[in-house]
Amino acid sequence: MAITRYTKMAYDKADDMVFGHAKSPVSYGFGIKVGAGRVIPELNYAPRPGTEKDIARITKEYVDYITQDAVNRAVTLGFPDLQLETEWISQMGTNSKMAESIVSGQTALLEKMHDKYGINLAIRHTVPDQREADQGLKHKMDKRHQYPERLFISAEIACENGAHVLSCETMGGKELLDYGVTTGDITACLFGIGYLGSLDMSWVWPQFVDICKKNKVIPGGDTNCSGANTSMFMAGGYLDNDVQRTFSAVTRCFAAARTLVAWEAGATGPDKDCGYEGPICKSIAGKPNAQEGKNCQCAHADLQGNLMAQICDVWSNESVEYHSEFGGSSVQCWLGSLGYEVSLMNTAIQFGKQKTLRDLYMFSDRSRGPEGYVLAYDNAYKIGQAIVAEGKDLYRRARAAGLTGAKIIRDGHKKKEIMLTTKQKDVLDSIIKTLEKLPDEESKFVEQCLKQYKDVPAFNPKNYDL
Repeated sequence: MAITRYTKMAYDKADDMVFGHAKSPVSYGFGIKVGAGRVIPELNYAPRPGTEKDIARITKEYVDYITQDAVNRAVTLGFPDLQLETEWISQMGTNSKMAESIVSGQTALLEKMHDKYGINLAIRHTVPDQREADQGLKHKMDKRHQYPERLFISAEIACENGAHVLSCETMGGKELLDYGVTTGDITACLFGIGYLGSLDMSWVWPQFVDICKKNKVIPGGDTNCSGANTSMFMAGGYLDNDVQRTFSAVTRCFAAARTLVAWEAGATGPDKDCGYEGPICKSIAGKPNAQEGKNCQCAHADLQGNLMAQICDVWSNESVEYHSEFGGSSVQCWLGSLGYEVSLMNTAIQFGKQKTLRDLYMFSDRSRGPEGYVLAYDNAYKIGQAIVAEGKDLYRRARAAGLTGAKIIRDGHKKKEIMLTTKQKDVLDSIIKTLEKLPDEESKFVEQCLKQYKDVPAFNPKNYDL
């Protein structure tokens, strides 16, 4: 399948973007409509350790406990919509019978509950990318595990057995990102996320889209969870100082150019909730955006928990391990928190106050940290503009995204909209100088990086046809 790069914005201006509305809404599953006028809650979960040792037991965990509990609570609380997301555990990626049992079992129960109660339901399956860079990322390279082949087998199984949406968290370029974050090398991050990751996505996603089309499944999208989220979590909050938050924010801008590739390959959204770069991607493509934030504290914390809800079409809790809590099972308790937040968004839409709530979400966290600042929808739109201006050049657009984001932070600091420590500012100034000095030509940049990073552990240019 041909890849069509974005060279213009979906929206005329940033203010046109709101939650619950996308330029290209999608419908699937049992009555779910995304981006068509209201926000959809998406519940994410994980089984208890040990249940994976037996196919019957793990299937019961996912179907009879997690899925049943979640839908029962949604019906009990009167939520009209619920999307589930099963992020496959590693054993599902290597045991086809286990995967088939879980996927088919969950979908069958959702159909039964939809017919019984009328609630709109759907399920996203996020297959695991278990590829190891040192073993090889492409077909016939990994002689030990055959993980590249297993990736697409997993996609086939998900689509053939009842998935409504297919997603993945691909790993391309992570070896350079990890090196760049741990050494403070922004060029390595640009090479890893912006360039190598985009090349890998350009190989993976056309194959995913073909599998989805063959099975009439929605190809949702990807996320740079393996890269920019690593940077964000290492940067942490106000008590952390190992990685500067200005550094993390720039890597997030690189990630937008990479995550966009899935949509360029034909994916339709909703993209993955843990792709915090989603607001930038939505501004470019106008496709439904899944996000997480304040209601994902069961999984992790971030500095933009309210802000991330600003223009979402699907709102997620990230992932919670199944167990008992005072209010019921963990999936029931976290669904309540998730569902009521979505109800607030949808009520705002009904009263014509969506832009007011959007701005309250955004301003709540706009100045809390550099990453939230660049993801505020007005700034996200500016980064999107920088990407589409270089739309057909994977290197130049990623560099433009990072450089634009860095300058937005610098200007925000000058205007006293965001406070930076001396160290954060020094790192930011260094990033801007470094990115500005990089060559304009992709070929020269690649030649420079191949020499500079040839000894980075696990890096093999053949993984990217270089």
